[in-house]
Amino acid sequence: MSGRATQLESLLRERILILDGALGTSVQALQLTEADFRGRRFAHWPSELKGNIDLLSITQPQRIAAIHRGFLTAGADIITTNTFNSTAPSQGDYGMEALVPELNRAAARVARAAADAAAAETGTPRFVAGALGPTNRTCSISPDVNDPGLRNITFDQLVRTYGEASQALVEGGVDLLMVETIFDTLNAKAALYAIRRLCEERAQSVPVIISGTITDASGRTLSGQTLDVYLRERVLAPLGMDDTGFACPRAARGRLAALCEARDGGGMATVETGAESAFLEGRVRTFSAGGGLISTMADYAR
Repeated sequence: MSGRATQLESLLRERILILDGALGTSVQALQLTEADFRGRRFAHWPSELKGNIDLLSITQPQRIAAIHRGFLTAGADIITTNTFNSTAPSQGDYGMEALVPELNRAAARVARAAADAAAAETGTPRFVAGALGPTNRTCSISPDVNDPGLRNITFDQLVRTYGEASQALVEGGVDLLMVETIFDTLNAKAALYAIRRLCEERAQSVPVIISGTITDASGRTLSGQTLDVYLRERVLAPLGMDDTGFACPRAARGRLAALCEARDGGGMATVETGAESAFLEGRVRTFSAGGGLISTMADYAR
């Protein structure tokens, strides 16, 4: 484990650390044009690139850096890389599968520079989480309701692309890896397996956190797992993780005690309820502003 990762673990035992806000919606607020996404390098790319937010780490790194700085200035301890869609399946929509290593490496370096600058200015350590999104495919659900057994991606394919992305993120300087917005635990297993193989190959330990998504009032993930299965049965734990949590589990608030129990009294836990999230030791706490969503990162940090 690196020195920064050790420092992160130590700080988590002392206080709550704040994770940054939504990078994607921050980019959307910039109202960038097709030309902005393309930049000079991809001016003649054969397909439309507007909407490929991850590409901006290459074509508009200053814009991504400014968003990171905004979160850091507001009080974020941990910022996430601009790599939610930096996997081969997701980049396949743009014909950019070959850019996956470069996208992850570039995004990690942009975030690393912003975090280090903030740490130098404030004297407060700042950390970078390498984001690994769920991809636009699922291992557990058929894309065709008329063919339940059909799959448009395999476990091995997911392992390859997650391994490629994870390696580039680590090379770019992230302090931890975050498998996020999990709607299919089989996809998440592929990511965790890829990360474990990477750590074994590099003889290096990297902290790993996962964030699942509860999709509706049933309290289940898209692939059907309940909170109990996801946590109590430790669906993902055998593959190695340091933290687990949920994004937007408003429908499942009454059962969040399972999150504490699943952590065996230690480690980290994350909970996101709308715009609220927290990292803490051995217990779960949620935050709100007057009973409503917190409108800005600055309000949240305060």
